[in-house]
Amino acid sequence: MKEEDSFPICDKCAPESGSIFRYLNPAELELLNYRKDFRKFRRGSVLYREGSRISGFYCVHSGVIKVYKTGFDGKEQIIRFAKTGDIIAYRSVLSSEAACTTAKVIADSRVCFIPADILISFIKSNPVFAHELLKLACHELGEANTFITDIAQKTVRERLAEILLYLVRDFGLDDNDYLRISLTREEIANIIGTATESVIRLLSEFKNDGFVELQGRRIRILDTRALENISNLLV
Repeated sequence: MKEEDSFPICDKCAPESGSIFRYLNPAELELLNYRKDFRKFRRGSVLYREGSRISGFYCVHSGVIKVYKTGFDGKEQIIRFAKTGDIIAYRSVLSSEAACTTAKVIADSRVCFIPADILISFIKSNPVFAHELLKLACHELGEANTFITDIAQKTVRERLAEILLYLVRDFGLDDNDYLRISLTREEIANIIGTATESVIRLLSEFKNDGFVELQGRRIRILDTRALENISNLLV
């Protein structure tokens, strides 16, 4: 068993982080602790690349990892941000296919790498875990469907307001109402599928309208209700 002062222990970490591993029984958690590989990554590190064959998947202990696809022109399309408790690359493990995305660290991260056979064994032996994993995959598919609809039907202004609200939901605000995640303007553009220049212009408009305040990469949310109205979200 790995030492607790060096490696996060799953039976403690899983309930605190809300990871899917909280549905494992004590024996399965012990096996997970024994087989996983704890790794540290600095900002800019790449965990895996699109098209590569991977022998396992990752659970995020701390930090932020962006998961994205690369277009024919080399432009990134950010699919999601993985944070504490999230798992990534598990769908490639389940399908036995090459990775369909790239995972890159945007805030220093500590992650656990878990061999593929462990996930498969838990699915076969633990129906509750298998059901929760299926629900997680369906939820992510639903979010992908929503994104496709937004790209087709919403303006860039609406999508920007919506993404700001999602970032508030997923990462929260600090005591001064700044987003707890710091993204470049290019990264924001790569989430909503537009040019960086459009994001810069629209954020400036939001600032002039009193919806946000900007300080370098940091974005302070001043008027959530206005962003909800712009985004046409059902809240």
